[in-house]
Amino acid sequence: MVTRDVEDGPVLGTPDDYPDRPKRRGRLVVHVVIGVLVAIIAGGWGYVMWSMTAGGSEAPSQVITFEVLSPSRAEITFEVYKPDDRAAVCRLRALDVNHAEVGIREVRIPPGEGSKPVKESLDTSGQATSVHIQYCNLV
Repeated sequence: MVTRDVEDGPVLGTPDDYPDRPKRRGRLVVHVVIGVLVAIIAGGWGYVMWSMTAGGSEAPSQVITFEVLSPSRAEITFEVYKPDDRAAVCRLRALDVNHAEVGIREVRIPPGEGSKPVKESLDTSGQATSVHIQYCNLV
């Protein structure tokens, strides 16, 4: 059995133990290039996300109540917070017990009505279990 002293050096050796192994060069350049590519991708992604919400085009909204009137009809009361001089378009969705879409409707809220409760009904292709606002955008 061969025993090794701790003073003999690292178990796997040092780079000097392998003279025919090529020297590593250019690692800094590779890391800089990878860093620049990651920064470009992150900046591009940030721009895409910013441009989707830029200009304040989203109008905050809130569901007040919803009611399933029948297997083919649902009703929702909601409020959209928007400036009085701007119109908004809201997309309403009704979902069934499996979260499948069974009804959809786009509603236009004209300018001048500000923030007030709006009551709308949706025709559904099946029994809805929930109704929500998918989005509201200022137009």
